[in-house]
This record gives sequence, C-alpha cells and structure tokens, in this order.
Amino acid sequence: MISFFQENKQLLEEAVSEEKTLSIYKLIMDGGLGGQIIIAILFVLLAVGLYIYFERYFTIKAASKIDDNFMNQIKDQISNGKLEAAKALCESTKTPTARLIGKGITRIGKPLEDINTAIETAGKLEIYQLEKNVSVLATIAGAAPMIGFLGTVIGMIVAIHEIANAGGQIDIKMLSDGLYTAMTTTVAGLIVGIIAYITYNHLVVKTDKVVYQMEAKSVEFLDLLNEPV
Repeated sequence: MISFFQENKQLLEEAVSEEKTLSIYKLIMDGGLGGQIIIAILFVLLAVGLYIYFERYFTIKAASKIDDNFMNQIKDQISNGKLEAAKALCESTKTPTARLIGKGITRIGKPLEDINTAIETAGKLEIYQLEKNVSVLATIAGAAPMIGFLGTVIGMIVAIHEIANAGGQIDIKMLSDGLYTAMTTTVAGLIVGIIAYITYNHLVVKTDKVVYQMEAKSVEFLDLLNEPV
C-alpha cells in the first residue's frame, strides 16, 4: 500500500512538473502550421496596433498642450493692432488650436462669417490629422477576434479529420494538434482584439479633448473680434 501511494505521488509530481514547464511557445508549436500562421498574422496586427497607438498618443498629447496665457497674449496683440506679432505667436506655438487662431488672424478685416468659415475648414483638416490611422485600430479590434475564430474552425476541422481517419481508435494525442490550434488562436485573437479596442477608445477620448479645446478657443477668438473697439 505504501509503495502504491509513493508511485502515485511520483506520477503526480511528474505531471505537475510537466504542467509547469508547458510554455506558450510550445502550445503554439504544437498547434501545427495552420495555427502558427494565424498566430503570426495576429502578432503582426498587434505590432501594427501598438505602433499606431503610441505614435498617435504622443502626437495627440503634444497637440493638447497650450499655454494658458496664449489667448491673453493674442487678445492684447490684436487689441493693439499688432497682427504680425499675433501671427508669429501662433506659428511658434505649433498646436492645432494655435493654427486655427492663426488662420482666423489672417482673415481679420473680412466679414465675420468668412473668418468663421476659414476656421471651421482649418479645424476639419486638423481633426483629420489627429485621427490619422486611428481607424486602423478599430479595424484590428474587429478583425483580430474573427481571425482567431478562423483558427478555431481550422483546428476543429483538423481534429475531426483525425477522428475520421482513426478507424475507431480515438486517441487524445491525435486530436491535440487541432485542439491546440483552436484554443491558442482563439485566445490570441481575443487578446489582440481587446488591446486594440481599449487603445482605440483611449485615442478617441484624447482626440475629443483636443477638439473641444479647439472649439472653445475658436469661439473665444470670434468673441474677441465681436467686442466693440
């Protein structure tokens, strides 16, 4: 009886040891060529998504920075008739908001409606630049899980094919390739999709903040032009 428990204890320890050494790399390699191709595609999508996120994040972060005293300086310079100095300040600030105000300053002297139209047109261009490539993240967020599910279907087809050719001798090992493909691709697809979805929405929130800032400063600038001399 003692020897029986010792043997089972040894088998249990070996099983636990084997489970601990099971790695993600081994799971992917055991999934077969189909699973490896799907994982490679998802890895590329993840790399592209992370690159777009960080590139857009730092661009939008830089665009949101503006001196709190910026509009006060613009107001003083316009009130004193120093339009060239106001233009120079906008050009040196290098933010979307400053470029909008600069576009408005170049139209001073024309009807207010023309100034407003020029600012709105410039604002659309600035928003387009801020949102550049962000839609790719949304595409990845939707496509990655579907690609993962494609791997799941491929894995199940492989498993069913093995069962059909087994001749009644079904062994779990012969199904392992298909099952590994099904599980690893599903998990990988969901992980990539979740990451892309979160990063996309974060960029949307950051972009909206900049857009609201642009709108607020534009309205403040137009109110400045409406003030009596």
